[in-house]
Amino acid sequence: MSERKNNYRSKRYLITGFSGFVSRNFIEYLNSKNEDFEILGIDIRIPDFEYEFYNNLKINFQKTDLREREKLCKLVYDFQPDYILHLASYSSVAGSWENPANSFQNNLNIFLNLLEVVKTIRSMCRIILVGSSEEYGDVKISDLPLVEEKIPNPSSPFGIARLSQEMLAKLYVEVHGLDIILTRSFNHIGAGQGENFAVASFTKQLVELKFHSNGDFVIAGDVSIVRDFIDVRDVVRAYYLLFQEGRKGEIYNVCSGYGISLQNIINIMSDILNLNITIKEDISLRRPKDNSVIIGSNKKIKSEIGWENEISLEDSLSNMINYYLHNSEISASNKLPTL
Repeated sequence: MSERKNNYRSKRYLITGFSGFVSRNFIEYLNSKNEDFEILGIDIRIPDFEYEFYNNLKINFQKTDLREREKLCKLVYDFQPDYILHLASYSSVAGSWENPANSFQNNLNIFLNLLEVVKTIRSMCRIILVGSSEEYGDVKISDLPLVEEKIPNPSSPFGIARLSQEMLAKLYVEVHGLDIILTRSFNHIGAGQGENFAVASFTKQLVELKFHSNGDFVIAGDVSIVRDFIDVRDVVRAYYLLFQEGRKGEIYNVCSGYGISLQNIINIMSDILNLNITIKEDISLRRPKDNSVIIGSNKKIKSEIGWENEISLEDSLSNMINYYLHNSEISASNKLPTL
């Protein structure tokens, strides 16, 4: 028995984009498993959360630019991960129109570096490449809900960069035998998401209006567009199960299967906060080209790995509202309810 214990090694996860919103939720999910895991986090930004204090996780963070291949190679070789969750990305669709080169350098090029490192050191690890529903592009209503077999037709530099990552992954699976699972992850939301994302921006504005009624406008872009929103906690649970049960080289939609307009998102949050508001459109927030409706099918991931999305949209939005109520400057001068 003692010999088996001495030979035991915790499962090791390397997480790129470690300092981000999804990574934090993923490590919180791992910590909830009550198993011992080792994590190496890589990011160009230092995390703004205290990653040292998770009970079941041994975490090491390295500030690293994934474009520095030699440094990346040493880190991966020394750590010897069982799993790599590749979250590092330039994730702004709007920003990809302003600076397309950044979108390719910080999506396609960094992923290529990672693949080359794994291939060079002959690692047997399993990789999840997190892709995007933006790869599908502009679709017809008759194509909905979108299934993985739908031929992508991206309509932004970001979508094209993400599709290029996917094509690289498939090539490295076929030619070099790398163990890669691919996702097309739809719009995820949750507490702590950056305010450059639409729903988080709306949440912050509405909470501020609740306590500072010096205006009744929520600033937004085109609120008629329909998206498939899913709670980040459901997303990270899908990633964990894909590491265990996903099929090498396969693409999986990670989505709720339901669509809702941004207008209705704002309406739901206004009702939760008991607000009557007017939406003011900021033309500058409109993208040069956008998809009017994106709704995915989650039939494949449900049937193959037994995953179900469990958190309702209303619960997600209430959670985001409570986060802003209790983690913003407003909380310093107001007695805040829990919604």
